[in-house]
Amino acid sequence: MKTWGNAALVLTAAAVLTLTTACGQEKGDQTLGGQPAGAANPAGAPADSGAGSDGYASGGYGSGTADGTGAEPAGQLAVSATKQLGKVVTDSEGFTLYRFDKDSSSPPKATCEGDCAAVWPVVSPEGAKPPAGVDASLLGEVTRSDGSKQLTIGGWPMYRYAKDIQPGDLNGQGVGGTWFASAPDGKKAAPASAEAPDEGADEGAEEAPGTDAAGLSVRKDPKLGDIVVDSRGMTVYRFKKDSAWPMKTACTGACLAKWPVVAPVDKNDIEGITKKGFVTFARPDGIKQQTIDCWPLYTFAGDNAPGETNGQGVGGTWYAVSPEGKLVGAPK
Repeated sequence: MKTWGNAALVLTAAAVLTLTTACGQEKGDQTLGGQPAGAANPAGAPADSGAGSDGYASGGYGSGTADGTGAEPAGQLAVSATKQLGKVVTDSEGFTLYRFDKDSSSPPKATCEGDCAAVWPVVSPEGAKPPAGVDASLLGEVTRSDGSKQLTIGGWPMYRYAKDIQPGDLNGQGVGGTWFASAPDGKKAAPASAEAPDEGADEGAEEAPGTDAAGLSVRKDPKLGDIVVDSRGMTVYRFKKDSAWPMKTACTGACLAKWPVVAPVDKNDIEGITKKGFVTFARPDGIKQQTIDCWPLYTFAGDNAPGETNGQGVGGTWYAVSPEGKLVGAPK
């Protein structure tokens, strides 16, 4: 009986430790890890089954090669006016150009290599000409680690997204919380009515990942009631297949193209939202994601304007979030 009693005490202690470290205990930088609901496939597996550590879907998309040599020529660049993002830069074929938060502009440095470059083909400076009305001095090039050249705009290395099928597609916007369409000056594209995330930053200063993290607040929707929105007014969602105890994510790979994660938000930058379980989730794919009550948060690529709730009820698994972190409008 004495042996059994000791074993029971050990098991009880282990159970308590598991619960306190899963999510409820906020530590230091408020970053907590977890494991995916389904293990991600290794690099090179089909894109809809996993994600790389840099926020790109693994697998072979498009013409970019694994060593980054399949660069897309820039040619005559153009500026396209979009309702969603304002002015974005396109290449000579009309495809959107993107920038990566993990790169830097001062000095220019490209970090998307290997499998990443297969999903985000680099844009070479070959034949690059500035769009009409854009200062040619904004165009440049950076030498990649393999010795090849890559176009830069405002110092930022430029890429295409292999899942943009037609000219004008913006499927890469917000992928992994680190990929964004480029404005004509190399900054992140944003509607004229919205202040650009890096507006007012010191010229030449390197932009640190996450510095443009959106604040969170509450909006009263006429159909759903009080729901959480980011600083752009875009609806925030939860995925029923995720877990808070322990914290896990089931949205990986291609899922993130449709449901970009909400980047980490400072507790001082929220309004009307519970601070319970308001921690940063260090996802197994390396992306950091904001949570409420330990539940991972997302936005929906199908919402094109503030106030839209096109993601509500999608697949019977995606729902808007209440200020307490609960699912809004989900069947009981």
